[in-house]
Amino acid sequence: MTFIAPDLSELPAQPQAQTQAQAERNAADGYGGSTPPPLPRFADPDVPKFLPPDITADSRLSPAERTAVTQRLSENLTPEMMKSFDLFLYVSKAKKGPAAQRLYVFTKDSHGALKMEYDWAASTGREQVEISPRGARTMNDTPAGYYELDPARMYRAYHSHAWDQSMPYAMFFNWESKGYQTGLAIHSATGDDIAKLGSRASAGCVHISPTHARQLFELIRGEYKGQVPRFAYDRASHTMSNHGEMMRDAAGNLVMAGGYKVLINIEDFSGANMLAAMD
Repeated sequence: MTFIAPDLSELPAQPQAQTQAQAERNAADGYGGSTPPPLPRFADPDVPKFLPPDITADSRLSPAERTAVTQRLSENLTPEMMKSFDLFLYVSKAKKGPAAQRLYVFTKDSHGALKMEYDWAASTGREQVEISPRGARTMNDTPAGYYELDPARMYRAYHSHAWDQSMPYAMFFNWESKGYQTGLAIHSATGDDIAKLGSRASAGCVHISPTHARQLFELIRGEYKGQVPRFAYDRASHTMSNHGEMMRDAAGNLVMAGGYKVLINIEDFSGANMLAAMD
């Protein structure tokens, strides 16, 4: 069974009714009264047994390049961000360059500093106006900024009706723009898009290989649940900030909610200038 969304700009179909066992699992998740709907339990999407080495490789960076990417993300994160999140996904949407079209996975070491765990080939938006299969004229870009994951929209199997495309291991961003919960997500590439990883090839989502998508999905679901700060919300434009501003109460404290302690930072970063400066 696969969830089919009516449109990328609309909310996905509601999950099936939870069983008693699912209810017990959710009660143990620690969401403090804001438990999301249960994760639909489907058979795993088909994952190709063999993928090209340049797609399955966990890293292609030299030590200097790893240092440059780590330094760049460190510069982008505030002390508050470092304290509030435990896993950081840095996505380069640059068209070309040593750091371009990659998803970098970072944890924190024992001293609280960033530690790069994985460096994977990715694809971001094609950055051009196109007509979708439904006849909608749209700009297929991946907006730069900071994002959290939506704990209510995590799917092993999902299908975009707008683009008539499967989205295995879809993890949607918790980002409302102009009153709509957007359809941006990290998910597995499928079909011909697998061979395009490492270049701009998506309709706006972040694609990674099926193997890496499954690995990341299971890592986040299994190890990174927790209380996270909510991003600021502009009631006039009905848009949630993707610039890093966080919601605060009257006393100036962060407003927290149940979710995943994962922060996504998307940037048009080629890595070329930083590497030149390090030479």
